[in-house]
Amino acid sequence: MSSSLTLASGPAAERPRRLLIVLGAALIAATYLFLVVVQPAEIAGGMGSTASLVSLFGFLGGGALLVGGILPMLSTSSLVIMPLGIALNIAVGQIAGSLGLQIYLDAIGTVLVAVLAGPAAGAATGAISNAIWGLFNPFALPFAAGAALIGLLAGLAARYGAFRRVYLVPVAGLVVGAVGGLVAAPVAVFMFGAAGTFGTNAIIAVFRSMGDKLLVAATKQGLLSDSLDKIVVFVVVALIVYALPQRAVRQFPFARTYRVLGDRAGNVGARTDAVTDGDAGTGTTGSAAGAAPAPARGNDDGVV
Repeated sequence: MSSSLTLASGPAAERPRRLLIVLGAALIAATYLFLVVVQPAEIAGGMGSTASLVSLFGFLGGGALLVGGILPMLSTSSLVIMPLGIALNIAVGQIAGSLGLQIYLDAIGTVLVAVLAGPAAGAATGAISNAIWGLFNPFALPFAAGAALIGLLAGLAARYGAFRRVYLVPVAGLVVGAVGGLVAAPVAVFMFGAAGTFGTNAIIAVFRSMGDKLLVAATKQGLLSDSLDKIVVFVVVALIVYALPQRAVRQFPFARTYRVLGDRAGNVGARTDAVTDGDAGTGTTGSAAGAAPAPARGNDDGVV
């Protein structure tokens, strides 16, 4: 599960990959701007409208370009976990929505992929999840850009140590959720009149009763609900990855290279390297010159 699918290496090979990633991100951002500027309310009616098809192809196409750019850098384990993350997003998000909760829980798979496989893989997982979900739940489709942003930010948070200490996890969730809420609010207001679940509608109604305009009320609701949602999501993902066997975590080059879990996944690897070095020096496995080389660290999944 740790074999890399790298097709080529070097600066010449990296340029096309980076171009695909940049184009994918640009297409997702452009589709988001299209929705905010044009405000096509008919998208709520399903996949029959032109706006729905444009959004679908924009988000799916952007996600596909991201995957195409990061594919050569992904290990087999990362390619396996991305579909699982997509399925987890849709299943849990659909259940949470049907229950009318004040939080969404539709980014657990995205954050899980981002923590293990990197920010680009997380962004692609988020965008593709909402695009596929939008085939039978049109309310999910316009939020694909925000889902991609959540994956990107979660991967960056993992890269810079947010999951190495338990107390940093909810802080990272709070920050990522606040950004996500700000991005999602215009889409919710301009396209759906801020309509959501029973719980989110109740929060907006409270702010409206205090004299806030609809966009202001929806933004406050997004900051509140999204922040709480991402705190829960980040904590759930942390519990999942902390419970994984260390060997399983080290199958992901991104998690291994950046030691996203710190000593939780690094001690065994360090002890193994120390034993190997000691054996080479004492001659138990041969001379240092004849000792087997250490395993390659692999590519940085999703790091651009």
